[in-house]
Amino acid sequence: MGSTSSSSTGSRRRRTLVLTLVLGATLLAVSSCSADTELGRLGVPSPVSVEGDATLAFWQDSWIAAWIVGGIVWGLMFFAMIAFRRRPGDGLPKQMKYNLPIEILYTVTPIMVVAVMFTFTARNTEDLTRLTNDTQHTVGVVGSKWVWTFNYVQENTYDIGTPDSPATLWLPVNEKVRFQLTSPDVIHDFWVPAFLFKMDVIPGRLNQFELTPNVTGTFVGKCAELCGTDHSRMLFNVKIVSVAEYQAHIASLKARGQIGQLDTGRVVTTGVEQ
Repeated sequence: MGSTSSSSTGSRRRRTLVLTLVLGATLLAVSSCSADTELGRLGVPSPVSVEGDATLAFWQDSWIAAWIVGGIVWGLMFFAMIAFRRRPGDGLPKQMKYNLPIEILYTVTPIMVVAVMFTFTARNTEDLTRLTNDTQHTVGVVGSKWVWTFNYVQENTYDIGTPDSPATLWLPVNEKVRFQLTSPDVIHDFWVPAFLFKMDVIPGRLNQFELTPNVTGTFVGKCAELCGTDHSRMLFNVKIVSVAEYQAHIASLKARGQIGQLDTGRVVTTGVEQ
């Protein structure tokens, strides 16, 4: 009788140890990733805007939550496989139609996870799309077949690219910019991966967002909507520069005669829009 009790106690200890090791290894793997590395960012670029930090944090937190849930599930699976494995001489396990506590658990837990994730998603979306009155620049972004046009509204000048020579959007560092997105033809999508943000460009609709670039450099942009024949050529670059460099670039655009706003994304050369 004593040996049976001792064996049962040892078996429970082994089960507890296995479960603890699995969960501990999962949490250690999650917590060991530095946020300053590509691995720590889980594949996304390093953000180059103030608002991008919130997106990165949400992305990382989502993965941490997923790994924790996965670790618990895997831990329970391995625990059940090891602790309740069939041994020689064992008969069939006790049969039952249902287990109410377990069914409540696997119904309530996913609902709670989804509710929490939805709450954080809604909060971040509201923060990232909120418009303020303290922007220092406004850029009208026109997506058209198959080029991007950038209207610098306050400066009353513009820049436009071609499928063979993509336009470059210049932005001053540490100054908040409002982007106004329009399209004269089909749906496009304005996406700069380093911003960790993108937004659709829809005909007949003005979509807007704001951000503050905080890292200088040159970054790539593209259309993230399958918009038609030359979708893959709808590329552009973004240069985040000092205020002085930004002002010098604006002056060079005006010196080339690029004055006004191209609301349709096309240059008028013969009295008729081309």
